[in-house]
Amino acid sequence: MTKKKKSATLAERINVLRASVMGANDGILSVAGIVVGVAGAATSSFAIFISGIAGMIAGTVSMAMGEYVSVNTQKDAQRKAIETQTVALDNDYDSEYNFVRDKYVATGIKPELADQATKEMMAEDPVKTTVRERFGFNVGEYTNPFSAAIASMISFPTGSILPLVSISLLPKSWRIAGTFVAVIIALSITGYVAAILGNADRWHGTRRNVIAGILTMLVTYGIGHLFA
Repeated sequence: MTKKKKSATLAERINVLRASVMGANDGILSVAGIVVGVAGAATSSFAIFISGIAGMIAGTVSMAMGEYVSVNTQKDAQRKAIETQTVALDNDYDSEYNFVRDKYVATGIKPELADQATKEMMAEDPVKTTVRERFGFNVGEYTNPFSAAIASMISFPTGSILPLVSISLLPKSWRIAGTFVAVIIALSITGYVAAILGNADRWHGTRRNVIAGILTMLVTYGIGHLFA
């Protein structure tokens, strides 16, 4: 009998989606900075295009490897926390029990209800209960590092396409301005989605993302123009 594959939890799917959104955002911002900077120093469309392609390839590899390492590091820390709690429960179960109960009482739950809830959860799975309350994550819910890496590997070049196409295909007289506008629109979208995923203020997250993009392009264009 074949073992049924465990489906990803909502938190895991959100983390992969976050990696996709941030990968696309970084692709837009990184390649926009590169091509605008080169455009400030050179007029050759081929030179601008090649620099953008190089940035896309380098960024794709870097994002994928970075996401893979980051997620694995997080998993290692979570495994260590589980080991720590397992030992703590073996050595001093009462202290761990009291920690969980007191934490619930501190949130405003009546002591008798907090004690009952703690007793039931600790009886079911003391490790899961204490790990959740001490470290803030659920045992068994880990983001797949390969999924996160693949999401970044796909989304980064996808985001890179916009500034690369804009600066390559628009007429020379307004390709810089056109790229600025296209990137600002794209960063508004990714900033808004990232704010939703992070449960943050939509306007603040979008504005911050757009301002960062504008500053990046202004700085790289200025440096390129300086050495033109």
